[in-house]
Amino acid sequence: MFPENTGHRPAEQAVAIHQPTPLAPYPAAPVVPVQPAGVPSVTSIVLADGRVITGYAIDPGQPEPVMAKPLVSRTAVNIALGGIGFGAVCGGLVLLTTFIAALAALVQQLIILAAVIFGGWIAVQVLTASQSKGATTVNIRKAVFKRNHFHG
Repeated sequence: MFPENTGHRPAEQAVAIHQPTPLAPYPAAPVVPVQPAGVPSVTSIVLADGRVITGYAIDPGQPEPVMAKPLVSRTAVNIALGGIGFGAVCGGLVLLTTFIAALAALVQQLIILAAVIFGGWIAVQVLTASQSKGATTVNIRKAVFKRNHFHG
């Protein structure tokens, strides 16, 4: 149904393997002898089999003294101080939001208390006005308004 792909080599064909050739080593820079500051003393050593070896004694160089490291690194101290400061700020923010919520509740309670007291005062005024205390009652039977004037 589909044409056969002929772009591939047959499996029987030999594959040539090429080995890389190493590069020639780079020539090292010439060594320039340096005279020591002072002439060292010549030392001879006699080995156990009787051979004598003569040469210059080389004093090993003294390394620089290592500065004493602090017990705790500066970075660790900074991270710890940052964490303590962050915790203090978060605690303060929680207290601030608690204070604001308590203040809002107090204002709400004061408004409700004022409404209850004022409503009670109005109720007392209305209920006591309906009782007669020797007041004169006037009934108006006909009232005439002409050109926004009352004529009784």
